[in-house]
Amino acid sequence: MASMVREFARHVVPQILKPLRALWNEVIGFVFIALAALPIPRTYRVWREFDESGEGMVRLGFSLVFIVMMACFGIHSFVRARKISRS
Repeated sequence: MASMVREFARHVVPQILKPLRALWNEVIGFVFIALAALPIPRTYRVWREFDESGEGMVRLGFSLVFIVMMACFGIHSFVRARKISRS
């Protein structure tokens, strides 16, 4: 009986875990893309009100770095999910 359970686990568990890993990466990718999209309106407002002062430049820089970083993490997660589902 134990060998049947081991054999079942060896064949079925990897086939269940693979789609779950891909789904997890897709969910994480969506979260990061959503986090990248949230500050876009505020960044646009800061850019429109930009007066070349030090404070405006710092706010704009931090916002842009945050948006790009979160978007890259999100895209990377989607790429990993696609790679997992194709293997």
